[in-house]
Parts: sequence; structure tokens; C-alpha cells
Amino acid sequence: MTIMTDTARLMDQPGRIQTIRQIVETVADGVGPLLDLYRPYVDGLQHLPRDGRFLLVGNHTQSGAEGFLIPYLVRREIGTLVRPLTDRGFGKMPGPAADLLAACGATVGAPEAAHELMRHNQPILVFPGGGREIAKFKGEEYSLRWQGRTGFARIAAEHDYPIVPAGLIGGDDVYRSLTTRDGRWGRLSQALAKALGAPDDMAMPLLHGIGPTLIPRPQRMYLRFAEPIDTTRPAGVSAPDWADTVKHRTQTALEAVLADVQEIRAGDPYRELNPLAWRDAVRP
Repeated sequence: MTIMTDTARLMDQPGRIQTIRQIVETVADGVGPLLDLYRPYVDGLQHLPRDGRFLLVGNHTQSGAEGFLIPYLVRREIGTLVRPLTDRGFGKMPGPAADLLAACGATVGAPEAAHELMRHNQPILVFPGGGREIAKFKGEEYSLRWQGRTGFARIAAEHDYPIVPAGLIGGDDVYRSLTTRDGRWGRLSQALAKALGAPDDMAMPLLHGIGPTLIPRPQRMYLRFAEPIDTTRPAGVSAPDWADTVKHRTQTALEAVLADVQEIRAGDPYRELNPLAWRDAVRP
């Protein structure tokens, strides 16, 4: 069993993990000035509870930038390591890779791990859409795919854990899809995924970056943290009904963030990292 699935060791990790964490944090602090050169648009950091007791709920993009940018900015703001909940498949990774992820705070997104982290008042990051939200077919950019995903809301409510929606724009423009999910390729890809034992909603679209290549398109990232959502269950409301309500409120809040930030991005001359527009980049 790896460190990412052993809940008894989540808060008391071996020395090698702590050493790797120190190295990772030193590197992250060192690349801070370089990251700032790209001027990511960051808004709403004041909404992060200073005690570190909150659940960040974000949207996955094709770039994966959210997996780094959110934990980095939160740690820089409040000085506390964020604990991302990862796909269960990562728990089967070989030792060195698992150690690196554990040093970055990651743990497998099992209910037991989430409960343990909340009992210790840790800031947690979760993407309810999981892997199926990463690969986007044409027309699915910045859409949430949370069908049947209420676990995060249920566990947050059980611990009265505030939820902070964190929406990132820019990551789904690094690549563009040539196909729709209902098109010929989309149907074939879903059939292949099913035949290989994977969920059909994990199908891969045909993507391109710059021109016909897979070279990523330069894009500025836009991140906004919304106001915390109270998850305290009112008297007389059943736990399942309240979990559905919390999920709906979180999804609605995150979708509003994504819509608002897309409008900001549309008016930003620096949205494609054009150096000539660097000084005119939109700021919060």
C-alpha cells in the first residue's frame, strides 16, 4: 500500500517524503518569479479561509494547469500545503512517482482519506469531474461533467467544511478538438473505450494545438476563487437531500465563475501571451 492510500500515515509521513517535500517547495518558490512573468490572472484570494479549513472544488482543463496553479497560489497566500485528491489509479504508481505525488500533498480520492484530512483541518482540492472532464470534444470547453458526483458535497457537509469554488479559464484553449462527441469519431472513440474496459465517457477527441500540430497554443491562465459556501446542514433536511443541494450550489457557483472569467478573457489583449500586449494585460 502506498503512502497515498494509507490514511493512518497521511499526517505523519516518512522522512523521505518530508525531504522530497522540502525540495519541491524550494523549487516552487524559485519558479515563482518565472510564473509571474506570464501574469496569470488571479482573483479572489481574499476568500480563502485563513485557518486552512476548506475544500477547494475546481474544474479540470486539457492543459492540467489547474493541478499546479491552484495549490501553488493557495500555499503562497496562506502558507499551508494543499492536499489534492487524485484518481484511484495513481495509488498503483511505482514508488518514486507515488513518493513525489505524496510530497506534493496528493492522496487517492477515497472517502476515508477525505475524512482523515478533514479531521485534521487540512485544505483539500478536488475535481469532481475527474479524468472524464479533461479530454474535451468540440463544444465542451469549460463545461462541468459532474453527473453522479455528490461524494465531495456529502463529506464536506458531514464535517461542516466550507467549499471554495476555484474556476480556471485558458486551459481548454491550449488544444482544440476537431470532433464532437456525437460525431463519427466521437462514437467510435467511445466504443473503443468501452471495449477496452474504460468508461465510454473517457473517450478521446481528435486534438490539435498550433496549426495541425500538437504543440500547445500559448494561453494566459485566469483563475478565480469564489466566496466560501457554507455546508452546515439545516435542521429537518435529510443528509442525501442536503448533499444534492450543496453539490448544486457549488456547481452553480463554479459555472458562474467560469462564465464571468471567460468574459474577462475575451477582452484581454494578452490572452494568447502576445509579448506586445504584456503591459496591457487585464488585471483583477
